[in-house]
Amino acid sequence: MASSHQLKNFDVFLSFRGEDTRRGFVSHLHKALTQHSIQTFIDDNLTRGENISEELLKVIENSSVSIIVFSKNYASSSWCLDELTKIIECTKKVLPVFYQVDPSEVRKQKGDFGRVLTKLEKKIKDKTKVQRWRDALSEAANISGWDDKNR
Repeated sequence: MASSHQLKNFDVFLSFRGEDTRRGFVSHLHKALTQHSIQTFIDDNLTRGENISEELLKVIENSSVSIIVFSKNYASSSWCLDELTKIIECTKKVLPVFYQVDPSEVRKQKGDFGRVLTKLEKKIKDKTKVQRWRDALSEAANISGWDDKNR
């Protein structure tokens, strides 16, 4: 897929579950970052396929910082979890944001967050991939981030 994103490096890569946060928190965050001249990648118009695209993996690799917005349905998306795994593999600056989800639920994959993840896992045959998701979730949730309950 040809895109202007291929030619550009971004300061920030935003990883989020659109149905939970796109029209509220993430749109405001994206606007605030761009108003401060921070080049921010948001996947508004990428074609969704079964697997994360090579283009998107390159954008993650070439971004200076990744902001992961964990929300109640983040773990229901293999796309989000594949992004997260790539972000953690790149080991660049990562800022987790816990939006209406408890950080310990993400870290331990328990509660509602864990139930959503378990439901998705039942559809996935590749158990190695599932373990990479779980490891990436634990690692990201252990990074000091922003919890919307502690404003």
